[in-house]
Amino acid sequence: MQLDEVLADLWAESAELDRLVGGLAAEAWATPTPAEGWTIAHQIAHLAWTDEAAHLAATDPDGFKASLQKAAANPTGYVDEGAAETAALPPDQLLPYWRETRAELADALKKVAPGERVLWYGPPMSPTSMATARLMETWAHGQDVVDALGVHRQPSSRLRHVAHLAVRTRDFAYLLNDRTPPAEPFRVELTGPDGQTWTWGPDDAAQRVTGPALDFCLLATQRRHRDDLAVQADGADAEEWLGIIQAFAGPPGKGRERGQFG
Repeated sequence: MQLDEVLADLWAESAELDRLVGGLAAEAWATPTPAEGWTIAHQIAHLAWTDEAAHLAATDPDGFKASLQKAAANPTGYVDEGAAETAALPPDQLLPYWRETRAELADALKKVAPGERVLWYGPPMSPTSMATARLMETWAHGQDVVDALGVHRQPSSRLRHVAHLAVRTRDFAYLLNDRTPPAEPFRVELTGPDGQTWTWGPDDAAQRVTGPALDFCLLATQRRHRDDLAVQADGADAEEWLGIIQAFAGPPGKGRERGQFG
């Protein structure tokens, strides 16, 4: 998929979350979310903070290296500290700040030279992959907001970006968990929100993963416990992958408790 297409979907995903939080009273921004210690303000602050970091990576790689050093020195607290600092802003400043950072990032990604990769906390990425990663994070942290407010969010075809990133980062998930990635590709078959089938990998692969796209994305972003989802593995390697899957960079998280959302 082309960068402009991914950016358009990223913009739509961000706008959907923007509409949700934009209608909240100021005190509602302090509502706790399923992420321990994080309020709705923390979730939006994290998105703004990460957009700003990605903008720096795309425009000033040498400057971004300082962020990499700070993250390496404090791998478990660096992200939380960044979110907490920005979450201290009042909502009428935080929301415009997020709008500004995401717009600046989109412009910066369009200007990255062809073939150039953008540094990140995980492996360097193409501008298109970076936009995909930002969409994944926006959707995942948006899920935390949705869960905190107890509202329903209609799944969209934008989930395909999240699923694609999870499939593409299979080996990275193994390495993060100090395991050796399987040599053979897996077959992944997911049912999208409109009933369409999304596939990755060879049709005759011995290891297979199937299920609803929404459930797969909830698992890959660690927003639901696997036992609460209809994602199936066929093969020992596929089974192992679903136990460690993560579509995001950084240390493996602890995920959600079984039955946490009914």
